[in-house]
Amino acid sequence: MLSAVASVIGTVIVPRKTGSRLTRLVASVVTSLYRLITWPVGSYRRRDRLMAGQAAVILLGQLAIWLVAFYVGYALLIWPVTDGIGTAFSSVGAALWTFGSADSHGFYETAVLDTAAMSGLITVTLQIAYLPQIYAAFNHRENDIALLNSRAGSPSWGPELLARTYYALGSGHSTLDTLPEFYSEWERWAADIAESHVTYSPLVWFRSPSYEASWVTSLLAVLDSAALYLSLCPEAAPAVPARLCLRAGMVCFGEVARSIGIDVPAEPAPDAGISLTYAEFLDAVTRLREVNFPLEREAEAAWPHFAGWRVNYEQAAYALAEAVDAVPALWSGPRRHQEAPMPPLRPGPGVSI
Repeated sequence: MLSAVASVIGTVIVPRKTGSRLTRLVASVVTSLYRLITWPVGSYRRRDRLMAGQAAVILLGQLAIWLVAFYVGYALLIWPVTDGIGTAFSSVGAALWTFGSADSHGFYETAVLDTAAMSGLITVTLQIAYLPQIYAAFNHRENDIALLNSRAGSPSWGPELLARTYYALGSGHSTLDTLPEFYSEWERWAADIAESHVTYSPLVWFRSPSYEASWVTSLLAVLDSAALYLSLCPEAAPAVPARLCLRAGMVCFGEVARSIGIDVPAEPAPDAGISLTYAEFLDAVTRLREVNFPLEREAEAAWPHFAGWRVNYEQAAYALAEAVDAVPALWSGPRRHQEAPMPPLRPGPGVSI
């Protein structure tokens, strides 16, 4: 029962991760259940539709396990002063679900049952007050993801972001000068995600309204674009905003991954290597050359620099993408279902958007 009290306080009141075993247990059980349900489903679009309710089930599961813990805990407390364990559970049930019990006898039993009633009421009230905070954070997250789709495609891809920013909807005027502000905005976005998703862990499992979008692949695309720009155009790239964005994104992926039990290093070893292949990197260079992006380095010379940036965030990003079964965008790592990565949707020939 004390564990339930600590879990309620830590989850819905204290604005930081408290490491509640009960909430981690609920998330783990619900996640395993959804993995079992969606395992036979080969279509990602159908899986995404099924998993849309996962976060809601986690929230309901948290409330249920708190109330059950109070139910059992208070019943055991009054068991010694009742006629038996059945009577104890009946008395606590009446108190917990209907706020108070007229059948209690003696000061101790009355005090315990009144406390049980208050515990149930306070827990439900706090959970109700907790939901608006979660949905406000979710809406704030999704606004920037929706805006990113125009820049980076859907699903988002780092090289596509650079190509479209330079191509500027076929206007003939590059908008690369907007990237410093863009990276500063996503530096703040990553910091906000790290705070909100660690504090309110069910947010990790909330899925974007579109099956082609995910908070994991969106942030990954922004970080890849910054790493590409710094590697291929060291003179033209906005060094400070891009580096700060990369740092914030690396911290965000790492903290969120560790908060849901994924073991990733806080500071990845620089010589650890990356899973992305040189051939995939060449695909990015080819995409940039299609729009005549002003490259300062050849691909062979830029590759070690890009790998040096990506090693900082790739492991945590891939682990999170697999854990939440994010959309299989390009450069977003393997999934449990071996399906081909989805390239970003592009307009047909002659279309300027």
